[in-house]
Amino acid sequence: MRCFAYILTVILAAVPVLADDLAAQIAESRIKPSLLGKWPNAEKAIQSKTDYLGDLAMRQPNGPSYEFFAKLLPPLRYVDASFRHYPIVLSAPNAPVKARYVGNGSAVNALARQINWRGEGGIPIEFLIGEDEQAYGSDLAHLDGPRYLNGYLPIVRNTYRHADALISQEAFCSVQSPYSDRGVVFVRFSGKGKIVVRISATLDSVLTVKGGRVADSAGSVLLWIGDGWGVETGGQRLYAWLTPDRPLYLAVFTQPAKVPLAKLDCAVYEAQRGECARVWNSLLSGGMQVETPEPVVNNAWRALLIGTYELVSGDQMRYSAGNQYAKMYISEGGDAIRALGLWGHTADMRRMLNPLMDYQRDGLWYNQAGKKLYFLAHYYQLTRDASWFAENRERWMLQVKRLTEDREPKNGLLPKEQYCGDIATPVYSLNVNANAYGGLRDFAAVLDEMGEREIAATCAKAAGELRAATLDAVAKSEFANVKPVFIPNALFGEEKPYDPLTSVRLGGYWDLMAPYILGSDLFKGTPREDWMLQYLQTKGGLCMGMVRTHPGSSFYMVKQNIDDLYTLRYTLTLLRRDQVDRALVSFYGKLAQGLTRDTFIGAEGTCQMPLDRFGRQMYLPPNSASNAYWLWMLRYLMVQDWDLDSDGRPETLRLGFATPRLWLADGKSIAIRRAPTAFGEVSFSVASHLTKGEVVADVQTPPRAPARTLLRVRLPEGWKIASARVGDRLLPVDSSGAVDVTSMRGRFQIRFAVARPGGTRPR
Repeated sequence: MRCFAYILTVILAAVPVLADDLAAQIAESRIKPSLLGKWPNAEKAIQSKTDYLGDLAMRQPNGPSYEFFAKLLPPLRYVDASFRHYPIVLSAPNAPVKARYVGNGSAVNALARQINWRGEGGIPIEFLIGEDEQAYGSDLAHLDGPRYLNGYLPIVRNTYRHADALISQEAFCSVQSPYSDRGVVFVRFSGKGKIVVRISATLDSVLTVKGGRVADSAGSVLLWIGDGWGVETGGQRLYAWLTPDRPLYLAVFTQPAKVPLAKLDCAVYEAQRGECARVWNSLLSGGMQVETPEPVVNNAWRALLIGTYELVSGDQMRYSAGNQYAKMYISEGGDAIRALGLWGHTADMRRMLNPLMDYQRDGLWYNQAGKKLYFLAHYYQLTRDASWFAENRERWMLQVKRLTEDREPKNGLLPKEQYCGDIATPVYSLNVNANAYGGLRDFAAVLDEMGEREIAATCAKAAGELRAATLDAVAKSEFANVKPVFIPNALFGEEKPYDPLTSVRLGGYWDLMAPYILGSDLFKGTPREDWMLQYLQTKGGLCMGMVRTHPGSSFYMVKQNIDDLYTLRYTLTLLRRDQVDRALVSFYGKLAQGLTRDTFIGAEGTCQMPLDRFGRQMYLPPNSASNAYWLWMLRYLMVQDWDLDSDGRPETLRLGFATPRLWLADGKSIAIRRAPTAFGEVSFSVASHLTKGEVVADVQTPPRAPARTLLRVRLPEGWKIASARVGDRLLPVDSSGAVDVTSMRGRFQIRFAVARPGGTRPR
């Protein structure tokens, strides 16, 4: 508590708040007066035009950290649904049927009773505890959880105390057919006290209870129950008195079914549980492996990959599950699928290509065409799989033709299109034209490498023309009378500067479009790239390194929103520019405050302002693109493959370039194995022995040689690299701790001699 109070004192002293600014924001209903004074961190984050929490994080010893951000605000916990606590989707990998486990352990397949959660499945099953039958987990002061088994496996645990009852609950979804096909959730209760299971829905069918099952009149099983349960007349309530030596078992069918069932006992439960762990661990082991000194980071990447596969339905990458977002989207879904490819699951990336390529949303033809070509170019770079392109020529040619044949003669741009998916106003969009340029540029290089010379030349020519036309349109549209210069997404005077960005709805959407524009590299290495970054950073566009948006009507109480999944290309731009600490603000801000604690679930939007001391609100979790954002960041902290000269062909490989300094504290180590890159798989590890004056890096280069390969060792503050050697060969080390290893191939080891400034240098 003393440490937390100290941080608050530092924040309050560092960021003065103008009283008239505060009054203006209250008048605009951007802050609820009843909450003022309770959460100073949140209030200041909302009020500040700069990312003052991120700026404070960068001033901490050794830069941003998880611990710094985790203490600033209560965690994410609540949703705008009748069950109030965030849901955890449980399913087998890629299974169409998804179960919903409410995070506080109160129910399986609870209904939200809210329009944004349409598409729900299953019959709600509630859990009550104690003689007075209180909803399980309803008093958060007495709840421990939810937590995942081993920190990442989707076997969820909660423990809850109420009066004389102390009951633990464990739940997971079967990964074995026929149970996985029906979204069967196995639940174990242990401890002491009364437990009640209630089917909280009005059913058309009369239930029957026989042979350890509760079934409807057609014989389809709703509940599969073990020994020890009492059943009330009608079958809609089960009850039992737990004793410490006698766990109770239950299985909930999300999709009721007629299936043969044996007796549900400890042996059946443990077999299903063991298989659940085995299948998920096997899936993880098939991809890239990352180890860091931070258990929360190691657990997060595993849990986020699993959570992404739990949202996949067959070959479709879904944005979410159990709500209106349980469908495909091009930009968001493309990022999620590419995350799987970046983490080595390229076969799954391939099978998800066709559904994504075939998906189309009216009014966004050109936006989606450019993103699709980007997606396909990245797939080829990671896999060198030309067979998909040969088999699916019509799919990619359709996108090429849209971008090369439909440009308008008067200005060379693509036709007007919706500002974005949520704003139907047609505009000449910088986002659309910039990403069409980038998609054509990268795809031209891929086609050229595959021998499609004629179409490659057409794409390259169109990319060059579109780039020139877009830059000309930007020059006619930008606002040089504000500082920094404002570059609109809607070109030719249809969009004015926003200050702050979150003051109006359209400004919030500019905040979401800007990272896509940065990601196209249209402005790479120019003042315009600086201006866009500065506008985000100084006009209220960021909180803890994550982009914000205008408070909308989606949240049911507090409406100060972060929309972090759209931050991806902002953070990648920072990493390309080697602005490491700013990128680490995004990395740790997202991990600590953009994901739920211990279960690593993200959403499309989150609130800065807490609802109470236990948590903050999130909008329609879980979210595959949210997962992807953090997975991309971790990969790019460790391995970066860049196209720095913007010719569509990555040529630079940077290893360990943005790892947190404390990852190489004395005795710590980092490792990444089988990381797919544009040059093939790469592996490296770094072990720190500071007190012995040495850091050792082992590197396995990729099969295709980059034009330049660099490796950086980021040491804790107070330590410097004195020299670096490979065998007897001395390597030059730059001031950042990077060595150029371009000439080295295969496997090799670098030994870094390190010392504190003013100390004795090892020989």
